[in-house]
Amino acid sequence: MKHPVDVHVGKRIRHRRWMNGTTQQQLAEKVGIKFQQIQKYETGMNRVSASRLWDIGRSLGVPVSFFFEGFDGTASTEVSGPVDMPSDILSDKEALELLRSYYAIPENQRRRLFDLARVLSEAA
Repeated sequence: MKHPVDVHVGKRIRHRRWMNGTTQQQLAEKVGIKFQQIQKYETGMNRVSASRLWDIGRSLGVPVSFFFEGFDGTASTEVSGPVDMPSDILSDKEALELLRSYYAIPENQRRRLFDLARVLSEAA
């Protein structure tokens, strides 16, 4: 059985890796392990040792504490939201790609796009 902390840490690893645009293979090479091990960490199937988490954090440019942010100690790490929204928005690849694209837009146009999205979501 997966421990909730391991699942949360794995989701945070995947989230940061996606935000950096890093593949599992690239991260594995930086850390000195096989990409299959990264897969197991990201799903919470395998527990990440302290030293390995340190190496992953350095490779992804975050402190070890980043991987524990948002964990409140309950058995569930799911986030509730609208029915069609993923339960863990930070682990959804499409959402992260959307965020990357959004922040690549110049600020004045980004603000207009944000306003449009808000109006469309309220009308839905």
